[in-house]
Amino acid sequence: MAGAETALIAAKNVTKTFGGKKGLLALDDISLDIGEGEFVSLLGPSGCGKSTFLRCLAGLEAPSAGTLSLDGRAISGPPERLGIAFQRDALLDWFDVLENVLLPADFGGLSKKAYVPRARELLAMVGLKDFAGAYPAALSGGMRQRAAICRSLLLDPRLLLMDEPFGALDALTRDQLNVDLHHLWLKRRMTTVFVTHSISEAVFLSSRIVVFSPRPGRIVENVVLDLPDERRLAVRESSQFLDYTRHFRHLFETMGLIHD
Repeated sequence: MAGAETALIAAKNVTKTFGGKKGLLALDDISLDIGEGEFVSLLGPSGCGKSTFLRCLAGLEAPSAGTLSLDGRAISGPPERLGIAFQRDALLDWFDVLENVLLPADFGGLSKKAYVPRARELLAMVGLKDFAGAYPAALSGGMRQRAAICRSLLLDPRLLLMDEPFGALDALTRDQLNVDLHHLWLKRRMTTVFVTHSISEAVFLSSRIVVFSPRPGRIVENVVLDLPDERRLAVRESSQFLDYTRHFRHLFETMGLIHD
């Protein structure tokens, strides 16, 4: 499927060059539609432009050519109801967990007090109910990242952008956070664009996977996954799941990115 039937996000011929016309070409002619409620993973090697494309979606970078729109309106800055989570959790060490989760309300000039119930609800959903008053230094890496995800969801984002949020975590913690994020998406159905270079993570989380080539980033595959909406870690042992992981691994082999 080239794109969703009703696009929330529409990228048309997006190109991004750093350093002027003769500089570094990071993205080359990216066209992609993403529908409301989809979970789309951008899968590819490091340095292929996935994060650059995500920053363009967030309004933090402007394309050098082409157009990007949200709900038919050009993206010229961070859209309303946008949630962002990066690989580094960026928690403020002098605020406790609850205060960190409430930061988007503070930055938006909203009443923090009004958002306390929602913040506590989110913390409970990811197993941090009893850590609301703890400071980041007392948390493990996985707990810190859970708090960062709660922060990104505080204002009920319509669009959630995630840039390798679990990349620095150990395998067991990463598995658990994959499950946590999947449950949150099932419950909220926020449109999510997730950057990763992990094939199994992309297959587990996504409704669709978009594969980027090595730099300059081009779309080489756009695959809708035929897996159950509700997934448990055991799905990774299913024949369908293994077929998908083999397919994407073979694709990376043909691009010269994986060698025996």
